[in-house]
Amino acid sequence: MPPTNPARRQALADTAIELLASSGVHGLTHRAVEKAANLPPGTASNYFRSREALLVAAAERVAELHHADTDLAIEQPATLVDLLTESLLTAATTLRNRYLAVFELQMEAARRPALASALAGLQDTALHVTAGHHDKLGLTIPRENIPAMITLYGGALFTLVSAPPGSVSRDVVQNVVQVIVHGCTAAGDPR
Repeated sequence: MPPTNPARRQALADTAIELLASSGVHGLTHRAVEKAANLPPGTASNYFRSREALLVAAAERVAELHHADTDLAIEQPATLVDLLTESLLTAATTLRNRYLAVFELQMEAARRPALASALAGLQDTALHVTAGHHDKLGLTIPRENIPAMITLYGGALFTLVSAPPGSVSRDVVQNVVQVIVHGCTAAGDPR
């Protein structure tokens, strides 16, 4: 029977996220997690029986953290451009490691069905949560456009997070967000 200490489980998942960011998916092992968390050998495998279970736990933890941050962000009145700008800027700077880990997980999911399933569920949740947040904010974005907006956001997120640290500025991010929200051409421009 797996251990029931949720704080330890969460700490191990958080350590796994940091290792994914710093060492990539191949650097994530039970032993590496234990060493980074300063825990005795066997601790990580007591909580996560396989490496895949460790990867899934990291994916679930990232989703939990992301949704908590999103919930906090919409409590502040702001335009969609301001919300997305702040979200991308924070992801590319303060939370860069978290999102580097996400991209490692996404690539690994192409070869691991259980991880792909966990991430697919997270994508479905992201669509639902985003639509709910749009409703709460009173945004009039048609529901059928939300998946496209999430896709564009994800592409921008990858580009900004994978840029060299310190190279991302608010102006660059805001320009990208303006294009995501309003398109590449000005309203009424026939080109």
